[in-house]
Amino acid sequence: MATIIIPTPLRKFTNQQSRVEVGGNTIQETLAELTLNFPDLKKNLFDENGQIRGYVNIFAGDEDIRNLQQENTPVNGQTTISIIPAIAGGSGALDDITFSKEEYARYNRHIIIPDFGLEAQKKLKAAKVLVIGSGGLGSPLLLYLAAAGVGNIGIVDFDTVDDSNLQRQVLFGTEDIGKPKAEAAQKRLQSLNPYINIEIYKTQLTSQNTLELISQYDVVADGTDNFPIRYLVNDAAVLAGKPNVYASIFQFEGQVSVFNYTDANGVTGPNYRDLYPTPPEPGLIPNCAEGGVLGVLPGIIGSLQANEVIKVITGVGEPLSGRFFVFDALTFQTRTLKITKRADAPAITGLIDYEQFCGVKAVERKLKEISVEEFAQWQNNGEDIQVIDVREPAEYEQINIGALLIPLGTVAQRADEISRNKKVVVHCKLGGRSAKAIRTLEDEFGFDNLYNLKGGITAIEQSELFAKSIHI
Repeated sequence: MATIIIPTPLRKFTNQQSRVEVGGNTIQETLAELTLNFPDLKKNLFDENGQIRGYVNIFAGDEDIRNLQQENTPVNGQTTISIIPAIAGGSGALDDITFSKEEYARYNRHIIIPDFGLEAQKKLKAAKVLVIGSGGLGSPLLLYLAAAGVGNIGIVDFDTVDDSNLQRQVLFGTEDIGKPKAEAAQKRLQSLNPYINIEIYKTQLTSQNTLELISQYDVVADGTDNFPIRYLVNDAAVLAGKPNVYASIFQFEGQVSVFNYTDANGVTGPNYRDLYPTPPEPGLIPNCAEGGVLGVLPGIIGSLQANEVIKVITGVGEPLSGRFFVFDALTFQTRTLKITKRADAPAITGLIDYEQFCGVKAVERKLKEISVEEFAQWQNNGEDIQVIDVREPAEYEQINIGALLIPLGTVAQRADEISRNKKVVVHCKLGGRSAKAIRTLEDEFGFDNLYNLKGGITAIEQSELFAKSIHI
């Protein structure tokens, strides 16, 4: 059976399938079977006389059938047939997209751009974009996609808003603390643009639900912060034939690329596994919660990610397919590197256990946490508390609050020094190492009385409540 590649504007007629297997010995026979299976596609390919429309080009392999035997061009099981609507024309797929007077006014600055115009704005309104994560990257990404007029946006996020998010996740406000991020995001985006549809999924992505979810959208935008979900989203996008607009941030550096993008000639670019076939060793690359991130960086990178999504949807400009953009906020240096499909990249034939593949959990369970203020209140109330400092001895000597020093690397060996009968507050400099210590103690030794001090010794140092307790 031959493979027919369906262009983005026509996928609404093929249940969002980008590739369709059909029988037949000639182009005419394969197109006949295609339109028999998908009747709504017929009027977009053939005129009233049954002839291929003038604004539609058909390629067998890399050859235009007009230079071969036209509709009688023979095909076989190895033939890839590409349907390419002419740039100067239209497939008719956008004919039913209309705008109200208010929408015309709202999108006026887009519509008057000579190389963008009404046609591109129609494509935005017709598009379906699935955004994975509404946090640091998702916040600017979602704000600008909604403002631009992307008509259908899906948001996957089952986390809740925390006060530590507000340093960079500009989609949320103080009033959203404790609320589900997806719900808060939906409310904010509908306020920004009431003319679009927002669908939310308060669920964790798994190998069981991701492919079905991604298949419902035209483009997926990956704003996640862990490797299991990143590989899961990539592989599902490849299997579904969807472009995957990627972005990543850490401390002062950001990255952007477009993976699995099929260009107008039917050529699909590299995916994430062509760049990184396998994940790093567990713990080698910290996430933002452990290593931190400059608050303004997600705004910069998330906006660039939105830019690439818009380019992919509209066909305006050149998406970052086959290119990898790197930004250093400290030096304000940028690099755009070439990436290609690797012959030795793992074949993606199905979804796997990505937590096992990466050696880490995609989503860590919530730890019990307390703030500096709550910690001070416990002490003022005379509660019986044990305090553990998991920093290194040199850090402890420089500044401490008189806690029991058990460096992170020795926690497992010294677990018997930690009480099981009273509240135990564990801290480090900022909270990342203490979280790791708590997970080790809970997973390996069954502790259930441990509390992570938010902000660590840094938060204590900045608080007047502990001015007399700090030893320098």
